[in-house]
Amino acid sequence: MLAAGAAVAQDLPKTDITVIGNLGITTQSRQIEAPFWTKELPEASGGAISVNFKPWNELGLKGPEVFRILSRGQALIATAQLGHHAGDAPINDGTDLAGLSPDMATFRKVSEAFRPALNDALNRKFGIEILTMQSFQSQILYCRSEIKGLADLKGKRIRTSGASQGDFVSYFGGSPVDMAFGEVQQALAQGTIDCAITGTLGGYSAKWNEGARYLYTLPINYGAGVTAANIAGWKKLPETVQTFITTELDKANERMWQLNMDEDAMGIACNTTGPCPLGEPAGMTRVDPGPEDEALRRKALIEAVLPKWAARCGADCVADWNATVGKVVDMQIK
Repeated sequence: MLAAGAAVAQDLPKTDITVIGNLGITTQSRQIEAPFWTKELPEASGGAISVNFKPWNELGLKGPEVFRILSRGQALIATAQLGHHAGDAPINDGTDLAGLSPDMATFRKVSEAFRPALNDALNRKFGIEILTMQSFQSQILYCRSEIKGLADLKGKRIRTSGASQGDFVSYFGGSPVDMAFGEVQQALAQGTIDCAITGTLGGYSAKWNEGARYLYTLPINYGAGVTAANIAGWKKLPETVQTFITTELDKANERMWQLNMDEDAMGIACNTTGPCPLGEPAGMTRVDPGPEDEALRRKALIEAVLPKWAARCGADCVADWNATVGKVVDMQIK
C-alpha cells in the first residue's frame, strides 16, 4: 500500500492551497487538524501540496464569518461550526438540534443522513461543498448549585450557544444567556449566571469548575461542524489532487470522531473524580440523567425545539429533515 501511495503522490502536480482551520485552542485543532494540514498532507503528497493554514481565531475572526469568506474564495477550504451560521441559514442547525441525539453514535447517523440536503443548501447559498462532517464532545450543563434534573433549570440563568439550546432551556423555565466562551468562567465564579453549556472537556480546560460544582451529563447537543470547500476553486484543482485530499481528509476525520468519543468520557472524569490525564480532577459532583429526564429531553424536542426550528427553516427544510433525520430518530415534524 505504501508503494502505491507513493506512486500516486509522485503523480500529483504542485498545488498551493489556503485553509482556514477551526478554533485553534481546541484539542481537535491542535492534535488533528493543524498537524494534518501543515505536516501530514504535504508529506503524504511527496511535497506536491503546500498548505497555508491558520485557525479562524488566529485570523482575528469570531467564527460566523467563515462561510462568507469561503464563499468569496478567500480560502479554498475551511472548517466552521454550523451553529455559527444558523442565523444566515437555519438549515445549518438541522443535524444538531438541542435534545435530538441521545448519544454520539446517533448524532453521527443523523449527520450522515442529513448531509446531502445540507450540502445542497450550502451549494446554493454559499457556493461551498461539504468535504467532512464532525463535532466536539457532548455539550452538557455545568451548574453552580445542585441540579437533579431538567426540571431544576426553572428560574436559572443559563449560558447557551445557538437558538435551539435557547429553545431547550426556555422550555424548562430557564433564561438563556448569550455570552462569549471566554467570559463564562468569571460569570460562573461571580454568580452572574447559574449554569452554562459546553463540551465535557472544554469546560474542564477553561476551569469552569472554579464556579460550577455540579456536572449534569445529559448530552444536549454536540457542537456540529463541517469542513467545506469553495466549489469554484475546488473544481479548478486536478481530479488527482481532489481525490488525494478527500481520501486523506476522510482518514483524519475518522480520527476526529474517535477523539471526540475518547474525550467525552475523559472530560466527565476530569471534571469529577478522575482519573484525569490532563491534570488534577476538578471534584465536581456528577449528576447522571434518569429515565424520566430522557423522556423530558424528547418532550422538549417535540414540543419546543423542533416546531421553533421548523418555523425558522421553512417547509422545504422540514420535508428534507423528515425524509432523512426523522427516519433515523423515528420522529416527524408535523
